[in-house]
Amino acid sequence: MFQFFRNFFKTKLGLAISLAFLGLIALAFASADVSSTGTFGGIAGGDRVAVVGDEKIGTADLVVAANNGLDRLRQEDPTLSMPEFVGSGQLELVLEALIDRNAIQGYARKYGFRAGENLLNSEIRMIPAFRGADGNFDEQTYRQALAMQRISDAQVRSDLGVGLLSQQLLIPASFGASVPNKLAYRYAQLFKERRQGSIALLPAATYAPSGAADPEVLRAYYNANREAFVRPERRVIRYATFDSDALGDRIEPTEAEIAARYKRDAEQYAASETRNFTQLIVPTEAAAKSIRDRVAGGASFEQVAREAGLRASPVVDVTRSALAAQSSPAVAAAYFAAADGAMTTPARSSLGWHVARIDSVDATPARTLADVRGEISDTLREEKRVRGLADLATEIEEQLRDGATLAEVADDLDLQLSNTGPTLADGRMFENPEQSVPDVLRPALATAFQMEVEEPEIAPVDGGQTYLVYEVGDITGAAVAPYQEIEQLVEARWRATEGMKAAQAAADRVMARVRKGSTMQAALAAEDRRVPPAQSVDMTREDLARQREQRVPPPLALLFSMAEGTTKKLDAGGNTGFFVVKVNDITMDDIAKDDPLIEQATRQMGPLIGEEYAEQLRLAMREELGVSRNPSAIDAVRKQLIGN
Repeated sequence: MFQFFRNFFKTKLGLAISLAFLGLIALAFASADVSSTGTFGGIAGGDRVAVVGDEKIGTADLVVAANNGLDRLRQEDPTLSMPEFVGSGQLELVLEALIDRNAIQGYARKYGFRAGENLLNSEIRMIPAFRGADGNFDEQTYRQALAMQRISDAQVRSDLGVGLLSQQLLIPASFGASVPNKLAYRYAQLFKERRQGSIALLPAATYAPSGAADPEVLRAYYNANREAFVRPERRVIRYATFDSDALGDRIEPTEAEIAARYKRDAEQYAASETRNFTQLIVPTEAAAKSIRDRVAGGASFEQVAREAGLRASPVVDVTRSALAAQSSPAVAAAYFAAADGAMTTPARSSLGWHVARIDSVDATPARTLADVRGEISDTLREEKRVRGLADLATEIEEQLRDGATLAEVADDLDLQLSNTGPTLADGRMFENPEQSVPDVLRPALATAFQMEVEEPEIAPVDGGQTYLVYEVGDITGAAVAPYQEIEQLVEARWRATEGMKAAQAAADRVMARVRKGSTMQAALAAEDRRVPPAQSVDMTREDLARQREQRVPPPLALLFSMAEGTTKKLDAGGNTGFFVVKVNDITMDDIAKDDPLIEQATRQMGPLIGEEYAEQLRLAMREELGVSRNPSAIDAVRKQLIGN
């Protein structure tokens, strides 16, 4: 039952995904460390936002879950603010996830399902992110991983326990779901369905107000839509960098150091010799001598070996010491005493008697200190550079820990301090989004947006070639922009909003005309504004399926979900206007009983029906336990989160 999730954790997605799974199984739940015992002092409306069965979901639980949900979304959009998070409906989704979590726990407890301590330990040990260098579970690695994600062991066990309970309850409900043949046939037949109709766009810009805007109207629009004008948090970062230039002459090796390194590696610079040879190993000395004599008399070594039922083996790049270790000192002495191209004197090892032909000799003369001075100097210089930078970074880190300021460190090392302008979490400049922070700052950006003001940090960049010392100079929190500073933006959005309202009204007029028998073209022409002509559509669902690699346009998707002869409108999104979609005709062709589409439909619909079964069970759990919400407390949490 648990193998699916174990296999998921064995993928290469890494620590972040593993720990995201712990955040209530593949993002199915949106809270962390939620205990139902906390209170959120000062919030009106009570200390609970909902009750599932006998379990309370406190206001503190919802606040924690909302912050964790925001953190997850910020991995994709670092500039996302809490007001935007709440305004987009995410708070409601977080609350529903908390209700699901408590419903699963309550239902499991009622009917005796459990995830014991041994099972939790087993699952934790199976997660690759918690394994040490030897491939086994490592307690220190586990603690470090939790510390990086700012979660506790109790939280991990609680969340993983809920996940295991959900597997025990929901997977059996969805497992093995099958599709009736008639349903699969009908679903497959839909691919042959052909639809004819038309799609028209009523642009909001066409209907937007064109005259001068009333200042009082703009101010009222701003007050009613303040959340739409929230500016994200931005920070000014002060920083300096240093590399090996800060070490001065300290990285230059001395003559004594060069001589000591030459002495230490004397064997490396001594004369050396490697040989390539072809050899035979035979049982007796007489056989070895016979082979040697025949080759010395002019016979081919390989031919003599074949006649003896043996095979001569080539060996390359062998040193005397290696040969002595592999065979015997006697064999090594014989092989390295023979001249290039000559046959060796038979010599014995534990394997038998060796005889060989020396194919080549590669002799390297000894190198003097003068020969390798430059090579040793470069090696020592690089070692001293790496060690010196690391030591200097450690010294600076100790200074910062002892209370030294960034300015003092920069003055001590003669570094030039630089300041960024107000910077967003994704690295863009607030005042000029087309510009971004210098590349050297990007690795430290995430940390910089978690730091307090004037608490400097140091970090290696560019593979340790350079070090960055930085601090946050100023923090401007996310807040609604003052009206005076964004009056033009408010006016532009007001015009877009009014244009959308007018475009929606125009869409209603066009639909009314069409329903009275007018053609789409005639209904559009009756408008007092010039709008784009309608586009005709004539395609099958099979044609639509071919576009699955691309995003199917929403109006086209709507056209294939409507009844014949109906007309509907659709928000085009982004304040661009409204679509009017009309279906003129729907035809359906029969398909053969053995058409491959039927089998394909069976495979595709099985998992979907299984998901539906699991969803129905989840809703049934809620209904059996009973769920009540406290709207006033939920609203109080919403206001608290957005700062009202």
